[in-house]
Amino acid sequence: MFTRKEFLQRSALATAGFSLLEFMQPLEAAAFKEQLNRVSLLEPGAASEDEDFWNFIREQYTVSPNIINLNNGGVSPQPKPVQDAHIRFYQYCNEAPSYYMWRILDQGREPLRAKLAELAGCSVEEIAINRNTTEGLNTIIFGLNLKAGDEVVLSKYDYPNMMNAWKQREKRDGIKLNWVDFDLPVESDDVFVRKFSEAITDKTKIVHITHMLNWTGQLLPARKIADLAHKRGCEVIVDASHSFAHIDYKLSDLDCDYYATSLHKWLCAPFGTGFMYIKKEKIKNVWALLSAPVPDADNIGKFESIGTRSFAAEMAIGNAIDFQYLVGNKRKEDRLRFLKNYWCNKALKIPKFKLNTSLKDNYSCAIANFGIEGWKPEEVDTKLFEMKKIHCTTVNHEKIHGVRITPHVYTSLRDLDRLVEGIAEIAAMEPPAKK
Repeated sequence: MFTRKEFLQRSALATAGFSLLEFMQPLEAAAFKEQLNRVSLLEPGAASEDEDFWNFIREQYTVSPNIINLNNGGVSPQPKPVQDAHIRFYQYCNEAPSYYMWRILDQGREPLRAKLAELAGCSVEEIAINRNTTEGLNTIIFGLNLKAGDEVVLSKYDYPNMMNAWKQREKRDGIKLNWVDFDLPVESDDVFVRKFSEAITDKTKIVHITHMLNWTGQLLPARKIADLAHKRGCEVIVDASHSFAHIDYKLSDLDCDYYATSLHKWLCAPFGTGFMYIKKEKIKNVWALLSAPVPDADNIGKFESIGTRSFAAEMAIGNAIDFQYLVGNKRKEDRLRFLKNYWCNKALKIPKFKLNTSLKDNYSCAIANFGIEGWKPEEVDTKLFEMKKIHCTTVNHEKIHGVRITPHVYTSLRDLDRLVEGIAEIAAMEPPAKK
């Protein structure tokens, strides 16, 4: 057994590898290793349908046995090893907060930054640890040196917090917003590239790309759009709230200038954790959103002067990264896509069912959006919970009106069969509007 100080330092300073196993019970760790060894021998892609492995992963979560949570796109639960680490860090901090937080746990910030940078595929000098995508992207949006008449290209299907931030800059600073519209789902890279190309002018300074749309799960060809923007002399911002730790890629694959994501979604880190990335040579051009000794410095640390924060939640990010590595980036992506395809292909046989998401691998993964003819999304959402205790969420944005379904790695096929049963039963009913 470790002393409190030894445990905290060991946990906070663990930089890579499968350190999560070191803090599991011996039998639990042995079982995890056995499952990993077995699944690693399977053919590529075959692990996505290995129910023994995914049932074992499900056991690492403490999800309700009475409610089927299919709104993991909003915020995901943490596996038990991450919860345990968070709780232990929190309890120790409460014994002597200023000592354990500032003298012990804060020593883990740089190792954690290195761990995040390795997972993301960037330099430790380019990544700032913060609380969520909104904080990261608002820091960038409000920190950029834009003047009246400068133009920004963004889409009508970006996340509301980002659209509102740009609208505030438009109102305050007189920049011009050029909006891109889509008819979703889109199953052509050329369509996206053409749409963005048509919106870029010689005054465009920034192209804002949402890598995966939260409304329908539509995946955009971010690298192709970024290449186009760079050729036209623009900088590129990527909103990766839904793509990081969901699909398998590195930041270098996108070649964006600015990027942010939330870690409490697909990485299953503690609530209120995230990170922001800025290319090293671009850092000096972005003003710190909150006070910093040198707000226009070229050091990524200027963005972390946020005052007292949750050290316990922050340090437990490392445990979530370990869990991600144990599951496997590609293995996880394959499983999430398999789950989406599993229920969607069954539901497509139901009369009145309409799918608002592509089933092609390049354009979606876990998230899907559907509607039932004659039913409002809110009515379907209510019925699913009343009848099957399925928790999901609704979308009424621009031309998309439907119910969003977001499984995660702990979601079972039985859960999705129950979803399909519920959709079929609702589709067979008379819509409320006709009663």
